[in-house]
Amino acid sequence: MSAVTGKRPALPGWLYVLFLTLLATATDEFIIAGVLPAIAGDLDVGVAAAGQLVTVFAVIYAVGAPTLAVVCERYPRRTVMVSALVVFVLANVAAAVAPGYWWLMAARVAAALGAAVVASAAFATAAAGAPQGEQGRYLGVVTAGMTAALFTGVPLGSWLGGALGWRATFWLIALVGAVAAVGLLVAAPSVPGSEPAPLRERLAPLRNLLVLRLVAVTFLAASGGLMFYTYLAAYTAQVTSTSSGLLSFLLFVVGIAGLGGALLSGRITDAWGPARSLRLVVGGHALALGLAALLVFSGTDNRFGLALVIGCWSLFAWGLTPPVQGSVLKAAGPASGMTALALNISGLYLGTGVAAAVGGVVISTAGTQYVPVAAAALMGLSFVLTLVPAAARPSVHTRVSASPIDR
Repeated sequence: MSAVTGKRPALPGWLYVLFLTLLATATDEFIIAGVLPAIAGDLDVGVAAAGQLVTVFAVIYAVGAPTLAVVCERYPRRTVMVSALVVFVLANVAAAVAPGYWWLMAARVAAALGAAVVASAAFATAAAGAPQGEQGRYLGVVTAGMTAALFTGVPLGSWLGGALGWRATFWLIALVGAVAAVGLLVAAPSVPGSEPAPLRERLAPLRNLLVLRLVAVTFLAASGGLMFYTYLAAYTAQVTSTSSGLLSFLLFVVGIAGLGGALLSGRITDAWGPARSLRLVVGGHALALGLAALLVFSGTDNRFGLALVIGCWSLFAWGLTPPVQGSVLKAAGPASGMTALALNISGLYLGTGVAAAVGGVVISTAGTQYVPVAAAALMGLSFVLTLVPAAARPSVHTRVSASPIDR
């Protein structure tokens, strides 16, 4: 375990720029939730219609990530990220000045496409730019950017929207995205794209059963874990009597534990390897959801126990990305790494959509107390898939070394 806790070399500045980049693109999805009523009132549409701006972003992101990755795979990663960030920034500027609902909807579609390309290229860059034995740690830092967005996006959007109007939220995202683009242009390592290849070869991850199995692991884990997160407020009300500020405190616990989980998971991935770490994270996640189910059925009004269970759950929930992305890269190899990572991100976002829908069905048919039960069942299926043995493949670093990185 010394490799997990031992002193490591300082992280390069460009990795923090990737953190900021993923913080900006992920926040763009969540920040709008805090200003939906204001958007609905200003654009003269219903709150439900305004809510579709969130749904469309997630769906376009899920579909666009693997599709555009196939197109962008052969281009240098820095060029891809900066170009996609320019699209992302312009889309948010367009959203900030949107004269009507459909203009805003079109801007959200463009922003989602830009964010989808940025995410897959950022993970590919972090993996390729990591020194030997540090890949998990680097992926963990990038993941932390997405995790931080979960507990900064909605509160920040609500505050800024209330103080300066909902359009200010999009100006803020555009500004952060522009800063990230400049940072990437100056500091990002020069990671070359893959060699030109026929479309059939570029679509190889779609025929790679190991990659598809890992995408299924991500899909099921997202479906179970984010189902619990989506209905956390309703679950909290089932466990304990409502108390002013309790949910806000629990969301703070989720954020802090999730951030720590992403960073710790990266180190564990380096120490134990992605396959073993993935089993640990998914198995721990399933057990945490099982504890959440036991807590709600125990009938005890224990706020300390509730916070402890939710913190444990969040630690594993946001520890998924480093080992699963590392496993995907190892399975696909650098030639198709960006496409495979994008496919995995698509599985994550599709799982997010399924989580809300299935959770709603569970609540309407069985009751809120069964949400962690259903979530644990999905997580159990995900864990079973991590146990399927895979044929050994060349390590990512061994194969990446054929394409030197100009730092």
